[in-house]
Amino acid sequence: MSTTTRFGIWLALIGTLTLTPDALFMRLSGMNGFQMAAWRGLLMGGVMILGWLIFSRTRRIDLAVLRTGPGIGIVVCQFFNSILFCLGIALAPAMVVLLGVATVPVFAALFARMFMGERASLATWITILAVMAGIVFAVSDDNAGGVALDRVSALGALLGLGVAVVLATNFVVLRAQPQVPIPLAIGLGALVAGSFSLWITGPDAMMRGEVWAMALTGGLVLPLSFFLLSLASRHTQAANVSLLMLLETVLGPLWVWLGIGEEPTARMIIGGIFVVVVLALYLLAEARRKSGPKARAA
Repeated sequence: MSTTTRFGIWLALIGTLTLTPDALFMRLSGMNGFQMAAWRGLLMGGVMILGWLIFSRTRRIDLAVLRTGPGIGIVVCQFFNSILFCLGIALAPAMVVLLGVATVPVFAALFARMFMGERASLATWITILAVMAGIVFAVSDDNAGGVALDRVSALGALLGLGVAVVLATNFVVLRAQPQVPIPLAIGLGALVAGSFSLWITGPDAMMRGEVWAMALTGGLVLPLSFFLLSLASRHTQAANVSLLMLLETVLGPLWVWLGIGEEPTARMIIGGIFVVVVLALYLLAEARRKSGPKARAA
């Protein structure tokens, strides 16, 4: 495995682990979808744009790139990511939303192949299928009835799929267009989503619920995690980044268990262990495969 690829995978892993408590804070807030989107978008966007203003030494160039197709595309992706995920969690059972989001690696591999000619290996596709099977097992109900296939569940699945599409697009565009300023583009998208959600919700409703939970996730968890994940996509394949993001699907419920006492089912524990093991084996196999030629040459 090259140094660049290894660096990208570590960035994605740290970014994903940083993101895992997000679902807990969303549950603790007790807010509706547009309330959460407003707080998260405004705080995340404000932090990322402030960071860009402080640390960027190429502001004029960044602003020019932001007006191009790739720059606008990242802003649009972040807008829909912010809105759709919050609405999904607020309106539908979390398990069906997460199942939709779990398709990110599939879309990332497909989009990378279509627009960059970057072909995912057979091992990557096998890992994607195995991880998705583990997640389906983990979030399915222990009871025979499972989740009812009604309109609400169907809406949650569609919202989750929407999140998967925009996240995959985000990773592929940033890998193909490294000149796009990550903090500015993602921050602006989040800010627009937050402003739109505030307009829908109204200022009077914003203080209903636990504001501190949204302040913590919007001001710290989301800016740090999305910056690291987006930066990782420039150093390793988008499919690798999205594969590691699936850890959030299985580790998120554990944070909820520790935070508010919602004990995970046996299936969540078994499925979570399975996903972690599969990902670990895949990354180890990739490291050995890519270091093999160098080792033989030595």
